[in-house]
Amino acid sequence: MDTPLWLWFAVIAFIVVMLAIDLVAHRRAHVIGVKEAAAWSAVWIALGVGFGVIVWVVWGADFGQQYFAGYLIEKSLAVDNVFVWAIIFAHFAVPPQFQHRVLFLGVLGALVFRGIFIAGGALLIQNFSWVLYIFAAFLLYTGFRMIRQRDEHLNPDQSRVLGAFRRVVPMSDTFHGQRLLVRKGGLIMATPLLAVLVLVETTDVVFAVDSIPAIFAVTDEVFLVFTANAFAILGLRAMYFLLADLVHRFVYLKIGLALVLMWVGVKMLLKIDVYYIPTPLSLAVIATILAVSVVASLRATRGQERQSLPTPAEPPFHIATPDEDAQLEPLLRRARSRERSGTPA
Repeated sequence: MDTPLWLWFAVIAFIVVMLAIDLVAHRRAHVIGVKEAAAWSAVWIALGVGFGVIVWVVWGADFGQQYFAGYLIEKSLAVDNVFVWAIIFAHFAVPPQFQHRVLFLGVLGALVFRGIFIAGGALLIQNFSWVLYIFAAFLLYTGFRMIRQRDEHLNPDQSRVLGAFRRVVPMSDTFHGQRLLVRKGGLIMATPLLAVLVLVETTDVVFAVDSIPAIFAVTDEVFLVFTANAFAILGLRAMYFLLADLVHRFVYLKIGLALVLMWVGVKMLLKIDVYYIPTPLSLAVIATILAVSVVASLRATRGQERQSLPTPAEPPFHIATPDEDAQLEPLLRRARSRERSGTPA
């Protein structure tokens, strides 16, 4: 697959432009409703599918099928990520109007980290082909573990990363709008929103460890691995606001995701020395597993309405009052100096 350097720059530039549009559209903190989330989800899915169609037309059906297989894997695994985010936001009682900013920055960080992981994975495969055995074994183990632990949920209080963050970084117990850092009494402190962002980024890194080897099982093309990841991740924020209140209904989805990981693990093992499973067959198996798990979940829980995850009876943080916001000092001392001297910024 011939992908000139200018094409990489063009795709990255397009991603940056779309992120900027999304940021401008949500520059003011507000609660994102189901209709708005559905509209944005449709936009992101259309972009992802549209790019796949371009790949199909320009580079042929085989590469197009590889892209769609990778996109479907990443999109489906991202749903589990969405459910973990819902648990994190509920645990810390993050106000709905502030959640989009955290997710925007989280997705931005995810794109960077996954780009690094993809480059590292491609380099390992290119120089040490035996690493595919490790990837395949890891996918099989992860799938088996997901089935065994399907009823277990993340407990944010047990996060070592979050614990280390709290010990090292001074932190306020108050949400100050969408600010991540504030200065009070001459001390710069992290707001709870920054702590939540750290936890969101950490969970995405953990999910990337599963998803990156999985997509390498269906395509060796680094360009397809990156673009399938990028277009799947770009729609995560909208997907969260669309599905967060439906977590309780996808009771069999984790089993479906586990079977997908195990399937691509088997595919990778066979691909090394035994037999290459055709991409159309692999795509059909993945789509069937996901469709069955979703339909079975919705049938088993039919009649249940949307419901938010329970939040603590006594939320660990509260939203700042106007008086508390007024006590904040300029974050940068230069800004304070300008204010004192009357010099415009």
